[in-house]
Amino acid sequence: MLGAAFVSIGALNWEAFEQALIEGFVPQFEDKASTGALAMLLAIGSVAPGQAGKAASAAADRLVEAGVEPPRWAAELAEPVKIADCQHLQDAQGAEAMLACVFHRAGRSHAVMVSVDNLDCGAAGDILLLDSDQLPAALEITRADARASGVELTTEVLDAAEFRWQVERALDTRAVHDSELDDLDGVPDDEDGPGYPVLAMLMRARMTALPTPNKPPASHGDGETGLTTLQMLAQLVGSGGPFGAGGPVARRGRPMVAELPAKPKRSGRPAPVYQIKVGLRGAKPPIWRRLEVPADLSLARLHQVIQVAFGWYDSHLHVFETPYGDFGLADVELGHRAEAPVTLEQVAPRVNAKLRYTYDFGDDWQHDILVEKVHNRDAAAYLRCTGGRRAAPPEDCGGVWGYADLVEILNDPDHPEHQEQLEWLGLDSASEFDPGRFDAEAITKALSSLR
Repeated sequence: MLGAAFVSIGALNWEAFEQALIEGFVPQFEDKASTGALAMLLAIGSVAPGQAGKAASAAADRLVEAGVEPPRWAAELAEPVKIADCQHLQDAQGAEAMLACVFHRAGRSHAVMVSVDNLDCGAAGDILLLDSDQLPAALEITRADARASGVELTTEVLDAAEFRWQVERALDTRAVHDSELDDLDGVPDDEDGPGYPVLAMLMRARMTALPTPNKPPASHGDGETGLTTLQMLAQLVGSGGPFGAGGPVARRGRPMVAELPAKPKRSGRPAPVYQIKVGLRGAKPPIWRRLEVPADLSLARLHQVIQVAFGWYDSHLHVFETPYGDFGLADVELGHRAEAPVTLEQVAPRVNAKLRYTYDFGDDWQHDILVEKVHNRDAAAYLRCTGGRRAAPPEDCGGVWGYADLVEILNDPDHPEHQEQLEWLGLDSASEFDPGRFDAEAITKALSSLR
Protein backbone atom coordinates (compact mmCIF):
# COMPACT_ATOMS: atom_id res chain seq x y z
CA MET A 1 0.00 0.00 0.00
CA LEU A 2 2.87 2.34 0.80
CA GLY A 3 4.42 1.70 -2.61
CA ALA A 4 1.10 2.21 -4.38
CA ALA A 5 0.57 5.54 -2.58
CA PHE A 6 4.02 6.79 -3.58
CA VAL A 7 3.92 5.60 -7.19
CA SER A 8 0.41 6.96 -7.79
CA ILE A 9 1.77 10.49 -7.19
CA GLY A 10 3.25 10.43 -10.68
CA ALA A 11 0.62 8.44 -12.50
CA LEU A 12 -0.75 11.56 -14.23
CA ASN A 13 2.52 11.87 -16.14
CA TRP A 14 4.12 8.47 -15.79
CA GLU A 15 6.89 8.86 -18.34
CA ALA A 16 8.36 11.89 -16.56
CA PHE A 17 7.78 10.43 -13.10
CA GLU A 18 9.40 7.13 -14.03
CA GLN A 19 12.54 9.06 -15.02
CA ALA A 20 12.38 10.98 -11.73
CA LEU A 21 12.16 7.70 -9.83
CA ILE A 22 15.10 6.11 -11.63
CA GLU A 23 17.36 9.17 -11.60
CA GLY A 24 16.23 10.92 -8.42
CA PHE A 25 14.13 9.20 -5.76
CA VAL A 26 15.67 5.71 -5.97
CA PRO A 27 19.30 6.94 -5.73
CA GLN A 28 18.39 9.29 -2.86
CA PHE A 29 16.74 6.49 -0.87
CA GLU A 30 19.74 4.26 -1.53
CA ASP A 31 22.13 6.99 -0.35
CA LYS A 32 20.28 7.21 2.99
CA ALA A 33 21.09 3.53 3.60
CA SER A 34 18.59 3.21 6.46
CA THR A 35 15.92 0.64 7.27
CA GLY A 36 13.25 3.21 6.44
CA ALA A 37 14.85 3.97 3.07
CA LEU A 38 15.11 0.24 2.34
CA ALA A 39 11.43 -0.17 3.19
CA MET A 40 10.55 2.57 0.69
CA LEU A 41 12.62 0.92 -2.04
CA LEU A 42 10.99 -2.46 -1.36
CA ALA A 43 7.55 -0.87 -1.42
CA ILE A 44 8.19 0.98 -4.68
CA GLY A 45 9.71 -2.09 -6.29
CA SER A 46 6.67 -4.19 -5.35
CA VAL A 47 4.24 -2.07 -7.38
CA ALA A 48 6.05 0.23 -9.83
CA PRO A 49 5.87 -1.05 -13.41
CA GLY A 50 8.74 -1.28 -15.89
CA GLN A 51 12.26 0.01 -15.29
CA ALA A 52 11.30 2.02 -12.19
CA GLY A 53 10.27 -1.08 -10.31
CA LYS A 54 13.41 -2.93 -11.39
CA ALA A 55 15.62 -0.01 -10.34
CA ALA A 56 14.01 0.18 -6.88
CA SER A 57 14.31 -3.57 -6.34
CA ALA A 58 17.96 -3.57 -7.45
CA ALA A 59 18.78 -0.69 -5.06
CA ALA A 60 17.03 -2.56 -2.23
CA ASP A 61 19.15 -5.66 -2.93
CA ARG A 62 22.33 -3.59 -2.77
CA LEU A 63 21.38 -2.13 0.60
CA VAL A 64 20.69 -5.61 2.01
CA GLU A 65 24.06 -6.80 0.71
CA ALA A 66 25.66 -3.76 2.39
CA GLY A 67 24.23 -4.85 5.76
CA VAL A 68 21.13 -2.63 6.11
CA GLU A 69 18.55 -4.51 8.18
CA PRO A 70 15.35 -5.06 6.17
CA PRO A 71 11.85 -4.69 7.68
CA ARG A 72 10.35 -7.90 9.03
CA TRP A 73 7.93 -8.25 6.09
CA ALA A 74 10.60 -7.98 3.39
CA ALA A 75 10.98 -11.75 2.98
CA GLU A 76 7.27 -12.05 2.22
CA LEU A 77 7.69 -10.02 -0.98
CA ALA A 78 9.65 -12.92 -2.49
CA GLU A 79 6.72 -15.30 -1.97
CA PRO A 80 4.34 -15.83 -4.92
CA VAL A 81 0.96 -14.12 -5.00
CA LYS A 82 -1.87 -16.60 -5.52
CA ILE A 83 -5.48 -15.87 -6.40
CA ALA A 84 -8.72 -17.70 -5.61
CA ASP A 85 -12.50 -17.28 -5.82
CA CYS A 86 -12.50 -15.08 -8.95
CA GLN A 87 -16.13 -14.06 -9.49
CA HIS A 88 -18.06 -11.84 -11.87
CA LEU A 89 -21.50 -10.65 -10.73
CA GLN A 90 -23.84 -8.94 -13.20
CA ASP A 91 -27.49 -8.02 -13.61
CA ALA A 92 -29.57 -9.36 -16.49
CA GLN A 93 -29.45 -6.03 -18.35
CA GLY A 94 -25.66 -5.89 -18.06
CA ALA A 95 -25.77 -2.37 -16.60
CA GLU A 96 -23.77 -3.03 -13.44
CA ALA A 97 -21.18 -5.64 -12.56
CA MET A 98 -18.83 -6.57 -9.74
CA LEU A 99 -15.47 -8.32 -9.94
CA ALA A 100 -14.26 -10.03 -6.76
CA CYS A 101 -11.39 -12.30 -5.73
CA VAL A 102 -9.12 -13.32 -2.86
CA PHE A 103 -5.34 -12.90 -2.91
CA HIS A 104 -3.00 -15.09 -0.83
CA ARG A 105 0.69 -14.65 -0.04
CA ALA A 106 2.95 -15.89 2.74
CA GLY A 107 0.06 -16.91 4.97
CA ARG A 108 -1.78 -13.59 4.58
CA SER A 109 -4.96 -13.03 2.60
CA HIS A 110 -7.19 -10.17 1.52
CA ALA A 111 -10.20 -9.81 -0.75
CA VAL A 112 -10.92 -7.17 -3.37
CA MET A 113 -14.18 -6.06 -4.95
CA VAL A 114 -14.21 -3.80 -8.01
CA SER A 115 -17.51 -2.33 -9.19
CA VAL A 116 -17.89 -1.90 -12.95
CA ASP A 117 -20.32 0.52 -14.59
CA ASN A 118 -21.18 -0.87 -18.02
CA LEU A 119 -23.26 2.23 -18.75
CA ASP A 120 -20.00 4.16 -18.34
CA CYS A 121 -18.15 2.11 -21.00
CA GLY A 122 -17.28 -0.58 -18.44
CA ALA A 123 -15.19 1.76 -16.28
CA ALA A 124 -14.13 0.82 -12.77
CA GLY A 125 -16.09 2.59 -10.03
CA ASP A 126 -15.42 1.74 -6.39
CA ILE A 127 -12.60 -0.48 -5.18
CA LEU A 128 -13.15 -2.18 -1.84
CA LEU A 129 -10.34 -3.88 0.06
CA LEU A 130 -11.37 -6.14 2.95
CA ASP A 131 -10.40 -9.21 4.94
CA SER A 132 -10.78 -12.41 2.94
CA ASP A 133 -13.28 -13.91 5.38
CA GLN A 134 -15.55 -10.88 4.85
CA LEU A 135 -15.97 -11.49 1.12
CA PRO A 136 -18.91 -13.97 1.27
CA ALA A 137 -20.94 -11.61 3.45
CA ALA A 138 -20.06 -8.61 1.27
CA LEU A 139 -21.16 -10.45 -1.88
CA GLU A 140 -24.40 -11.53 -0.23
CA ILE A 141 -25.14 -7.93 0.79
CA THR A 142 -24.53 -6.91 -2.83
CA ARG A 143 -26.99 -9.54 -4.06
CA ALA A 144 -29.57 -8.60 -1.42
CA ASP A 145 -29.36 -4.88 -2.27
CA ALA A 146 -29.89 -5.70 -5.94
CA ARG A 147 -32.79 -8.03 -5.12
CA ALA A 148 -34.46 -5.31 -3.06
CA SER A 149 -34.39 -3.11 -6.18
CA GLY A 150 -35.98 -5.85 -8.26
CA VAL A 151 -32.72 -6.94 -9.88
CA GLU A 152 -31.30 -10.47 -9.75
CA LEU A 153 -27.54 -10.86 -10.08
CA THR A 154 -25.94 -13.81 -11.80
CA THR A 155 -22.53 -15.08 -10.72
CA GLU A 156 -19.88 -16.40 -13.09
CA VAL A 157 -16.66 -18.04 -11.93
CA LEU A 158 -13.63 -16.76 -13.88
CA ASP A 159 -10.20 -18.22 -14.34
CA ALA A 160 -7.24 -16.06 -13.30
CA ALA A 161 -6.37 -14.90 -16.83
CA GLU A 162 -9.93 -13.83 -17.64
CA PHE A 163 -10.22 -12.09 -14.28
CA ARG A 164 -7.04 -10.14 -15.04
CA TRP A 165 -8.38 -9.13 -18.46
CA GLN A 166 -11.68 -7.92 -16.97
CA VAL A 167 -10.01 -5.91 -14.19
CA GLU A 168 -7.42 -4.30 -16.46
CA ARG A 169 -10.11 -3.35 -18.96
CA ALA A 170 -12.12 -1.61 -16.21
CA LEU A 171 -9.05 0.19 -14.84
CA ASP A 172 -7.90 1.29 -18.32
CA THR A 173 -11.35 2.64 -19.21
CA ARG A 174 -11.58 4.54 -15.93
CA ALA A 175 -8.12 6.01 -16.58
CA VAL A 176 -9.23 7.33 -19.98
CA HIS A 177 -12.35 8.91 -18.48
CA ASP A 178 -10.49 10.48 -15.58
CA SER A 179 -7.86 11.91 -17.96
CA GLU A 180 -10.66 13.85 -19.67
CA LEU A 181 -11.73 15.65 -16.50
CA ASP A 182 -11.18 19.39 -16.68
CA ASP A 183 -10.82 19.81 -12.91
CA LEU A 184 -8.75 17.06 -11.33
CA ASP A 185 -8.87 18.95 -8.04
CA GLY A 186 -12.51 17.86 -7.96
CA VAL A 187 -11.47 14.23 -7.38
CA PRO A 188 -12.25 13.62 -3.72
CA ASP A 189 -9.87 11.78 -1.37
CA ASP A 190 -11.34 9.25 1.04
CA GLU A 191 -10.73 10.53 4.57
CA ASP A 192 -10.65 7.02 6.05
CA GLY A 193 -7.98 5.61 3.76
CA PRO A 194 -6.33 5.74 0.38
CA GLY A 195 -8.43 6.79 -2.57
CA TYR A 196 -9.08 5.20 -5.93
CA PRO A 197 -5.65 6.00 -7.52
CA VAL A 198 -3.78 4.17 -4.76
CA LEU A 199 -6.03 1.10 -4.83
CA ALA A 200 -5.99 1.07 -8.64
CA MET A 201 -2.19 1.07 -8.58
CA LEU A 202 -2.22 -1.79 -6.07
CA MET A 203 -4.65 -3.74 -8.27
CA ARG A 204 -2.44 -3.26 -11.31
CA ALA A 205 0.51 -4.65 -9.36
CA ARG A 206 -1.55 -7.64 -8.25
CA MET A 207 -2.63 -8.33 -11.83
CA THR A 208 0.97 -8.78 -13.00
CA ALA A 209 1.20 -11.87 -10.78
CA LEU A 210 -1.64 -13.54 -12.72
CA PRO A 211 -1.44 -15.43 -16.02
CA THR A 212 -1.34 -13.26 -19.13
CA PRO A 213 -4.72 -13.24 -20.92
CA ASN A 214 -4.84 -15.01 -24.27
CA LYS A 215 -6.72 -12.11 -25.87
CA PRO A 216 -5.61 -8.54 -26.57
CA PRO A 217 -6.45 -5.68 -24.18
CA ALA A 218 -9.72 -3.84 -24.71
CA SER A 219 -9.32 -0.93 -27.14
CA HIS A 220 -10.97 1.84 -25.10
CA GLY A 221 -7.63 3.13 -23.82
CA ASP A 222 -4.71 2.50 -21.59
CA GLY A 223 -2.60 4.43 -19.09
CA GLU A 224 -3.41 5.28 -15.51
CA THR A 225 -4.51 8.42 -13.78
CA GLY A 226 -3.97 9.13 -10.11
CA LEU A 227 -4.14 11.84 -7.48
CA THR A 228 -2.87 11.54 -3.92
CA THR A 229 -0.88 13.49 -1.28
CA LEU A 230 2.47 13.06 0.42
CA GLN A 231 0.65 13.24 3.72
CA MET A 232 -0.84 9.81 2.95
CA LEU A 233 2.64 8.32 3.02
CA ALA A 234 3.13 9.19 6.67
CA GLN A 235 -0.16 7.49 7.54
CA LEU A 236 0.85 4.32 5.73
CA VAL A 237 4.47 3.90 6.88
CA GLY A 238 3.33 2.18 10.08
CA SER A 239 1.53 -0.60 8.21
CA GLY A 240 2.32 -4.00 9.68
CA GLY A 241 2.91 -5.68 6.34
CA PRO A 242 2.37 -5.56 2.60
CA PHE A 243 -1.18 -6.86 3.01
CA GLY A 244 -2.13 -4.63 5.95
CA ALA A 245 -5.34 -2.68 5.26
CA GLY A 246 -8.54 -1.87 7.12
CA GLY A 247 -11.04 -1.77 4.31
CA PRO A 248 -10.70 1.56 2.45
CA VAL A 249 -13.11 2.44 -0.32
CA ALA A 250 -12.20 4.60 -3.29
CA ARG A 251 -15.09 6.50 -4.83
CA ARG A 252 -15.63 7.56 -8.39
CA GLY A 253 -13.78 10.82 -9.01
CA ARG A 254 -16.11 13.00 -11.05
CA PRO A 255 -16.72 16.70 -10.36
CA MET A 256 -19.84 17.23 -8.25
CA VAL A 257 -21.54 19.97 -6.31
CA ALA A 258 -21.57 17.96 -3.09
CA GLU A 259 -20.29 14.57 -1.94
CA LEU A 260 -22.80 11.85 -2.85
CA PRO A 261 -24.05 10.19 0.37
CA ALA A 262 -23.38 6.49 0.83
CA LYS A 263 -26.22 4.03 0.42
CA PRO A 264 -27.90 3.41 3.81
CA LYS A 265 -27.15 0.15 5.64
CA ARG A 266 -30.29 -1.68 6.77
CA SER A 267 -29.09 -5.11 7.96
CA GLY A 268 -31.51 -6.99 5.75
CA ARG A 269 -34.50 -4.71 6.30
CA PRO A 270 -36.31 -3.51 3.18
CA ALA A 271 -36.02 0.11 2.14
CA PRO A 272 -38.95 2.44 2.91
CA VAL A 273 -41.33 3.68 0.25
CA TYR A 274 -41.15 7.24 -1.04
CA GLN A 275 -44.29 9.11 -2.06
CA ILE A 276 -43.09 11.46 -4.76
CA LYS A 277 -44.88 14.06 -6.84
CA VAL A 278 -43.57 14.48 -10.36
CA GLY A 279 -44.81 17.62 -12.09
CA LEU A 280 -44.22 18.80 -15.64
CA ARG A 281 -42.59 22.20 -15.24
CA GLY A 282 -44.35 25.10 -16.98
CA ALA A 283 -47.49 23.13 -17.91
CA LYS A 284 -50.74 25.11 -17.65
CA PRO A 285 -53.06 23.61 -16.48
CA PRO A 286 -50.71 21.54 -14.28
CA ILE A 287 -49.72 18.02 -15.37
CA TRP A 288 -48.40 15.79 -12.60
CA ARG A 289 -48.24 12.27 -11.16
CA ARG A 290 -48.09 11.06 -7.57
CA LEU A 291 -46.08 7.84 -7.34
CA GLU A 292 -45.00 5.38 -4.66
CA VAL A 293 -41.58 3.85 -5.26
CA PRO A 294 -38.91 2.12 -3.14
CA ALA A 295 -36.46 4.62 -1.67
CA ASP A 296 -33.55 2.49 -2.92
CA LEU A 297 -34.81 2.55 -6.52
CA SER A 298 -31.91 3.36 -8.84
CA LEU A 299 -32.13 6.52 -10.92
CA ALA A 300 -32.01 4.32 -14.03
CA ARG A 301 -35.18 2.57 -12.84
CA LEU A 302 -36.77 5.86 -11.78
CA HIS A 303 -36.22 7.07 -15.33
CA GLN A 304 -38.21 4.06 -16.58
CA VAL A 305 -40.98 4.71 -14.02
CA ILE A 306 -41.37 8.33 -15.14
CA GLN A 307 -41.39 7.28 -18.78
CA VAL A 308 -44.31 4.92 -18.10
CA ALA A 309 -46.16 7.35 -15.83
CA PHE A 310 -46.14 10.11 -18.44
CA GLY A 311 -46.50 7.94 -21.50
CA TRP A 312 -43.13 8.89 -22.95
CA TYR A 313 -41.40 6.47 -25.34
CA ASP A 314 -37.79 6.70 -24.09
CA SER A 315 -36.60 7.80 -27.53
CA HIS A 316 -34.52 10.78 -26.34
CA LEU A 317 -31.74 11.55 -23.87
CA HIS A 318 -32.49 12.44 -20.27
CA VAL A 319 -30.74 13.65 -17.11
CA PHE A 320 -31.40 13.94 -13.37
CA GLU A 321 -30.18 17.24 -11.92
CA THR A 322 -29.45 16.83 -8.19
CA PRO A 323 -27.52 18.63 -5.44
CA TYR A 324 -24.85 15.94 -5.92
CA GLY A 325 -24.35 16.33 -9.67
CA ASP A 326 -26.09 15.36 -12.90
CA PHE A 327 -26.88 11.69 -13.60
CA GLY A 328 -28.01 9.96 -16.78
CA LEU A 329 -26.27 7.96 -19.46
CA ALA A 330 -22.63 8.64 -18.65
CA ASP A 331 -21.22 11.36 -20.90
CA VAL A 332 -17.98 13.17 -20.11
CA GLU A 333 -18.70 16.09 -22.47
CA LEU A 334 -22.15 16.72 -20.97
CA GLY A 335 -20.86 16.19 -17.44
CA HIS A 336 -23.38 13.39 -16.79
CA ARG A 337 -22.36 10.58 -14.45
CA ALA A 338 -23.78 7.07 -14.67
CA GLU A 339 -27.25 6.86 -13.10
CA ALA A 340 -27.52 3.10 -12.59
CA PRO A 341 -25.37 2.86 -9.41
CA VAL A 342 -27.16 5.81 -7.71
CA THR A 343 -30.40 5.45 -5.76
CA LEU A 344 -33.24 7.92 -5.24
CA GLU A 345 -32.64 8.12 -1.49
CA GLN A 346 -28.98 9.06 -2.06
CA VAL A 347 -29.88 12.19 -4.03
CA ALA A 348 -33.15 12.89 -2.16
CA PRO A 349 -32.46 11.69 1.40
CA ARG A 350 -35.41 13.26 3.20
CA VAL A 351 -38.98 14.60 2.97
CA ASN A 352 -39.20 17.81 0.89
CA ALA A 353 -36.03 16.92 -0.99
CA LYS A 354 -36.20 18.03 -4.63
CA LEU A 355 -34.53 17.15 -7.89
CA ARG A 356 -35.22 17.74 -11.56
CA TYR A 357 -35.59 15.27 -14.40
CA THR A 358 -35.27 16.51 -17.98
CA TYR A 359 -36.31 14.39 -20.94
CA ASP A 360 -35.60 15.26 -24.59
CA PHE A 361 -33.00 18.01 -24.72
CA GLY A 362 -34.77 19.47 -27.75
CA ASP A 363 -38.33 19.79 -26.43
CA ASP A 364 -36.89 20.12 -22.92
CA TRP A 365 -39.57 18.38 -20.86
CA GLN A 366 -38.53 19.35 -17.33
CA HIS A 367 -40.08 17.46 -14.42
CA ASP A 368 -39.85 18.65 -10.81
CA ILE A 369 -39.63 15.72 -8.38
CA LEU A 370 -40.59 16.28 -4.73
CA VAL A 371 -40.39 13.73 -1.91
CA GLU A 372 -43.72 14.24 -0.11
CA LYS A 373 -43.80 11.36 2.38
CA VAL A 374 -41.86 8.30 3.55
CA HIS A 375 -43.84 5.12 4.32
CA ASN A 376 -42.91 1.75 5.76
CA ARG A 377 -42.65 -0.75 2.95
CA ASP A 378 -45.32 -3.38 2.43
CA ALA A 379 -46.15 -5.82 -0.32
CA ALA A 380 -48.65 -3.49 -1.97
CA ALA A 381 -46.48 -0.39 -2.03
CA TYR A 382 -43.84 -1.14 -4.61
CA LEU A 383 -44.45 0.75 -7.85
CA ARG A 384 -47.82 2.45 -8.17
CA CYS A 385 -49.52 5.67 -9.14
CA THR A 386 -51.91 7.08 -6.53
CA GLY A 387 -52.86 10.38 -8.10
CA GLY A 388 -52.26 12.90 -10.83
CA ARG A 389 -53.79 15.26 -13.32
CA ARG A 390 -54.19 15.45 -17.07
CA ALA A 391 -52.63 13.55 -19.93
CA ALA A 392 -48.99 14.07 -20.79
CA PRO A 393 -48.21 15.88 -24.06
CA PRO A 394 -47.30 13.83 -27.13
CA GLU A 395 -43.60 13.55 -27.83
CA ASP A 396 -41.87 15.90 -30.28
CA CYS A 397 -44.60 18.55 -30.15
CA GLY A 398 -42.21 21.37 -29.25
CA GLY A 399 -42.17 21.46 -25.45
CA VAL A 400 -44.78 23.02 -23.14
CA TRP A 401 -45.29 26.03 -25.45
CA GLY A 402 -45.63 23.84 -28.51
CA TYR A 403 -48.11 21.66 -26.66
CA ALA A 404 -50.21 24.72 -25.71
CA ASP A 405 -50.33 25.67 -29.38
CA LEU A 406 -51.27 22.10 -30.32
CA VAL A 407 -54.21 22.08 -27.90
CA GLU A 408 -55.40 25.43 -29.26
CA ILE A 409 -55.19 24.20 -32.86
CA LEU A 410 -57.09 20.98 -32.15
CA ASN A 411 -59.83 22.91 -30.33
CA ASP A 412 -60.37 25.12 -33.42
CA PRO A 413 -61.72 23.15 -36.42
CA ASP A 414 -61.24 26.23 -38.61
CA HIS A 415 -57.56 26.60 -37.85
CA PRO A 416 -55.48 26.16 -41.04
CA GLU A 417 -53.26 23.58 -39.31
CA HIS A 418 -56.13 21.64 -37.71
CA GLN A 419 -56.19 18.75 -40.18
CA GLU A 420 -52.41 18.61 -40.45
CA GLN A 421 -52.04 18.18 -36.69
CA LEU A 422 -54.72 15.48 -36.61
CA GLU A 423 -52.81 13.54 -39.26
CA TRP A 424 -49.56 14.02 -37.34
CA LEU A 425 -51.18 12.52 -34.24
CA GLY A 426 -52.82 9.74 -36.27
CA LEU A 427 -56.34 10.79 -35.23
CA ASP A 428 -59.52 10.87 -37.28
CA SER A 429 -61.12 13.69 -35.28
CA ALA A 430 -60.32 16.09 -32.46
CA SER A 431 -62.78 14.26 -30.19
CA GLU A 432 -60.22 11.47 -29.89
CA PHE A 433 -57.79 13.91 -28.28
CA ASP A 434 -58.49 14.43 -24.56
CA PRO A 435 -55.83 16.49 -22.74
CA GLY A 436 -57.76 16.07 -19.48
CA ARG A 437 -57.51 12.27 -19.50
CA PHE A 438 -55.80 10.61 -16.53
CA ASP A 439 -56.09 7.05 -15.20
CA ALA A 440 -54.01 6.17 -12.13
CA GLU A 441 -55.07 2.53 -12.21
CA ALA A 442 -53.94 2.14 -15.83
CA ILE A 443 -50.56 3.68 -14.98
CA THR A 444 -50.13 1.34 -12.00
CA LYS A 445 -50.92 -1.63 -14.24
CA ALA A 446 -48.33 -0.43 -16.78
CA LEU A 447 -45.76 0.02 -13.97
CA SER A 448 -46.22 -3.62 -12.98
CA SER A 449 -44.27 -4.58 -16.09
CA LEU A 450 -41.17 -2.95 -14.56
CA ARG A 451 -41.15 -5.15 -11.44
